[in-house]
Amino acid sequence: MIKSKTMRSNLLLVITAFIWGTAFIAQKAGVDLLDPCTYNGIRSYLGFAALVPVILVMDAKSKKNNTYKPDDKKLLICGGIVCGIIMFIASTLQTAALVDADAGKAGFMTALYIIIVPLLGVFIGKRIKSIIWISVAIATAGLYFLCVKKGTSFSFNKSELLLLACAVMFSFHILAIDYFSPKVNGVKLSALQFFVVGCISLVYILIVDKPSVSDIIRCGIPLAYAGVMSSGVAYTLQIVAQKDTDPAVASLIMSLESFFALLAGIAFGEKPGVRELIGCMFMMTAIVLVQLPEKV
Repeated sequence: MIKSKTMRSNLLLVITAFIWGTAFIAQKAGVDLLDPCTYNGIRSYLGFAALVPVILVMDAKSKKNNTYKPDDKKLLICGGIVCGIIMFIASTLQTAALVDADAGKAGFMTALYIIIVPLLGVFIGKRIKSIIWISVAIATAGLYFLCVKKGTSFSFNKSELLLLACAVMFSFHILAIDYFSPKVNGVKLSALQFFVVGCISLVYILIVDKPSVSDIIRCGIPLAYAGVMSSGVAYTLQIVAQKDTDPAVASLIMSLESFFALLAGIAFGEKPGVRELIGCMFMMTAIVLVQLPEKV
């Protein structure tokens, strides 16, 4: 029975990684029709709306079973605001980068947060394992092949710099989630952060961008997929699945997000060159290595 639960959870995590990876295509399609900040704000409101019924059902079920535990509202609101602000910056950088970057490259460069997070541990006194330094070296080689064309000097273009900044911000977001999620309900925290992202974006939408209703309607499918599926459904699947599987295995499976982003990009007509494919291979190796259990 335990084994079947674990297998089911691992399958749900693969589905989660698939949704997140293919969402890069939706984002890229979305920024062809809407301003990146506008697209991000609307998809965040959709993610919030998708999680509200989940929260209502969860609360009703726990109250019925006499297992309901009220959250610390001040801490929940504080966590939602902090995580929401960081997510707003990270997701806006990522969406803006997709104006020029391929989905596959964006997926792999964003996944650098898996390496950056443990590196940030240096600043809070944590010892860095040798495997992490090896992973950093491999990821750096991967970045070289991804971002530096043959015969040119070492430099990054605008979209690649945005993706690197995005990976750093998502690293801070993971650390913020790591701090708040054990103390409050994870699904409620996620919903609140989406609401905060939407509210910040709304200021920009109303004052600066002022999109037409027709543009928003034309962007309906990319918005729905990234908002409902990527934000609402995938996050909920992650919460449910991680209850019955090992954390190391879970993070390893979810790193497939970058691989699915590459496949989705190819399926929708992107043609990465040999150097880019080599870069992706290096970065996937680094991502997998950094998540292996310490005894391996």
